[in-house]
Amino acid sequence: MDFELTEEQKMFQSMLRDFVDNEVAPNAAAWDESEEFPTDAIHKMTELGLFGLHLPEEYGGSGDDLTFVLACEELARGSGGLSSIYITTVSLAIGPIVMFGNEAQKRTYIPRVANEGATVAFALTEAMAGSDVAALDTRYLREDDHFVLNGTKIFITNGAEADFLVAFATRDKSLGYKGISAFIIDRNAPGFSVGKLEKKMGLHPASAAELVFDNCKVPAANLLGEEGQGFKVALRAIDSCRVSIAAQSVGLAQAAYDAAVAYAKERKQFGVEIARHQGIQFMIADMAVDLDAARLLTYRAAWQQQQTGEVSAKEPSMAKLFASEAAHRIAHKAIQVHGGYGYTKEFAVERIYRDQRIMELFEGTSEMQRWTIARQITGLK
Repeated sequence: MDFELTEEQKMFQSMLRDFVDNEVAPNAAAWDESEEFPTDAIHKMTELGLFGLHLPEEYGGSGDDLTFVLACEELARGSGGLSSIYITTVSLAIGPIVMFGNEAQKRTYIPRVANEGATVAFALTEAMAGSDVAALDTRYLREDDHFVLNGTKIFITNGAEADFLVAFATRDKSLGYKGISAFIIDRNAPGFSVGKLEKKMGLHPASAAELVFDNCKVPAANLLGEEGQGFKVALRAIDSCRVSIAAQSVGLAQAAYDAAVAYAKERKQFGVEIARHQGIQFMIADMAVDLDAARLLTYRAAWQQQQTGEVSAKEPSMAKLFASEAAHRIAHKAIQVHGGYGYTKEFAVERIYRDQRIMELFEGTSEMQRWTIARQITGLK
């Protein structure tokens, strides 16, 4: 059992840490306050080759799952919002094209992400279709050489900035999941528009947009996979993204932990640093154990995925479940260590606490992860 990163991975991690410490972390509070899309940071990440990670080499990527997980973790350590933009693009949204796209679609869209840093969105969630994917209402029909979509999506990460997106619609709702198909939609598609932007608790640099399809015309060539295959496309994409959400949770937890330890060694009460008080020491110890366990589960899932080339359901769900809930516990304790100061925007732990909260909701709630894990263990469907 070798828990060491390769020399190349260590060099990459060191380079990325420098980038995060110098270019991301110092700007995270301002991005959070302004809620502006961090365009300059995205451009620099593209120059560093970060958008090629996790993507096939033949289309401009590097195809390294574990290195991608390291990137997700480090970026989240600097900014939860920036890491969400990145993960949604490079994993969740482009993933369906990597897994189900035909050759023409892959050669058209994957290099735009890998080489140009294009932003991509994954348009699935609707007002009455969250965890219950089969309940979506957005409809489509075929007309000559194109499809026509009508409906509305909500809470779509990157929705306001996406250069293109993968969207899901049903031909006939009575068919349930068998009626759902997936489509690649360019930003300038006729009948597509961005609606309301949500005001969120955290992850402010990443938009959460309403997307409107009003007789939206999509070329027939942009059908992703086969008609009726959309449910499978969506679930595979979500399954494959869970490791990156686990890594994002680890990065946020690391940032909270680092801040708490540093503050505990500086802050004095009753004549000594608070790190000398047993109550603080116990919290720091619990945080360290949670952080290590979360990271190990995440790295195991990423390593397994890279070794087998398969997206399993159980291990990514276990990693995502534990890491997201561990991030919540660690961020909570980090604020506790800071006392009243931790409740103010002067200290990063306030922002980290807000950013991490959605990790238990992203790509399947904690309850959905437990359901998935239990089904894999029992073999019951």
